[in-house]
Amino acid sequence: MQKGLLGKKIGMLNIWTDDGAQVVVTAIQAGPCPVLQIKTQEKDGYSAVQIGFGSQKEKVVTKALKGHQKAAKEKVGYYSAHAVEMRDFSTDKTVGDVLTCDLFSAGEKVFVTGTSKGKGFAGVVKRYKFGGGRMTHGSNFHRAPGSIGNRKIPGEVQKGKRMPGHKGARTTTLKNIEVFRILPEENVVLLKGAVPGHKGASVFIYQN
Repeated sequence: MQKGLLGKKIGMLNIWTDDGAQVVVTAIQAGPCPVLQIKTQEKDGYSAVQIGFGSQKEKVVTKALKGHQKAAKEKVGYYSAHAVEMRDFSTDKTVGDVLTCDLFSAGEKVFVTGTSKGKGFAGVVKRYKFGGGRMTHGSNFHRAPGSIGNRKIPGEVQKGKRMPGHKGARTTTLKNIEVFRILPEENVVLLKGAVPGHKGASVFIYQN
């Protein structure tokens, strides 16, 4: 059974446990996430639940989206800015009901999907951790990628060759991140370690 929440990355902090150990955690504002649509096997061919997160001004919402979120908007009072669909999410919630961070509990393992920080153009040493050449006088090979071809056969740069280019700003998923603590009164989930994205970035926390 899949379950999950959309959220926003607040930042990172250090927490000390009762036995004096220091733990680095990332604070995520997980929810509230209103249910936007419930799909059934009979009507849609598969079962799924679509949830939303965040709010946006009504003037920027398209007519199609207004119609899609009409029932949820009547209950929560706003149009959701982000949405995600989860298959086989067994819940007794109906359209307009809200999912909160109490969906998870401390000690659980979750997947976290987000957009990594953009680093701009980068060479192969920074982008792929290439070793580079000697940093000595007379060397003409320092941080270059080296040979990229195979001479006459096949006579071209093969697809997938690691080359300099744009680093970061990609959809990234981290697996088996431990839920350290739940703060239900603030709708905050503390996850051990780092998660993709900058402060304020949207993230998706879920279990398969």
